[in-house]
Amino acid sequence: MNALSAAMTQEMPAPARPLRVLTFLHSFEPGGVERVALRLHEAWRAQGLDARLVMGRTAGAMKREWPGIELEVLGPEAIPSAAWETLWMIALLPRAIRRIRPDVLFCAGNSYTVVAVAMRLLLGKACPPVVAKISNDLTRNDLPAPARPFYRLWLRIQGRMLQRLVGMAPPMREEIGSLMRVEDARIAVIDDPSLAEADIQRLTAARAAAKAAPRGPGKRFLAIGRLAAQKNFSLLIDAFARMAGPDDSLAIIGEGSARRSLEAQIARLGLAGKVRMPGHVSPLDAELARADALVLSSDYEGVPAVVAEALAAGLPVVTTRCSVSMDDMLGGGRFGLLVPVGDADALAQAMKDIAKLKFDETVARNQSRRFTVEIASHGYRALMEGLACA
Repeated sequence: MNALSAAMTQEMPAPARPLRVLTFLHSFEPGGVERVALRLHEAWRAQGLDARLVMGRTAGAMKREWPGIELEVLGPEAIPSAAWETLWMIALLPRAIRRIRPDVLFCAGNSYTVVAVAMRLLLGKACPPVVAKISNDLTRNDLPAPARPFYRLWLRIQGRMLQRLVGMAPPMREEIGSLMRVEDARIAVIDDPSLAEADIQRLTAARAAAKAAPRGPGKRFLAIGRLAAQKNFSLLIDAFARMAGPDDSLAIIGEGSARRSLEAQIARLGLAGKVRMPGHVSPLDAELARADALVLSSDYEGVPAVVAEALAAGLPVVTTRCSVSMDDMLGGGRFGLLVPVGDADALAQAMKDIAKLKFDETVARNQSRRFTVEIASHGYRALMEGLACA
């Protein structure tokens, strides 16, 4: 009997190990790309994947949101690498890839594709296949005209070097195919996992509690994002100054290099008592629950997480046409109003008109469920397992 058992054991193939996925991030500095990547990483680990996270450094306010998260740091943190974080990662990530030997590299967004392309060049055939999420609008009409041909060339290079490109909403498929010169078989569409089902339940409860509490007059507008040129909060402040009533208010949640110039603009327009900038706030439940509308003034975006969060909280959205996916996210106008990029007058008028929108909170929350990690993590897993097998 023992001999028979031993023979059977020898004939049985060894169990295949779980898919090993390596996600690389610069830091815990607040950003939608990084937050989504961390959410996917934790979901993959919960599903039994051998998900590895490597980071350039562990600084950043978002670290409080992920207590106990398992990660590796690429190099000694005593070396200040923030100012040249991309070069730092390109220099040190190849060694980590050779040691960890992942089946797939997950490139979390556009700001990381230069690292992914560098890995393909530096490691050659030893580089695992790359799944790259396209996290921003690819047309980039905000770029100066002389820079656009070079940017288009860079997109085509990415299209040749990265094995799978993932659009975050259906309208991105055509954009990726045409601008990156990628055949349809190498493009996947997986709705961006900005939320978890638990987030939707929590935001729903917070909104109900805020409605039951007494409130003063005036409309409360909310904007969320890095204080950076891309978000064009200067346009938003200008638009708010043009339309605000005596009791209206605006909160801009986020931190970044544009803070001083925005504060100067607020003072210059006499809005010091009406516009507040509290910095990075987490969680955002209370801010979303108190607001009457979310306003997005960006020059370009991909599929903004803040829009999905606003829909989950039952908030209508005023936004620029900063993404090919924006109309799809807003249900063709059922959940918000769209205006041209960079048009302060149109943005101001939409902020006035948003209260007239026939907005159904229940339908908006159902729309937000498209963008949950419970759905997206399985989509990415199937994509990566197929790529690793191929």
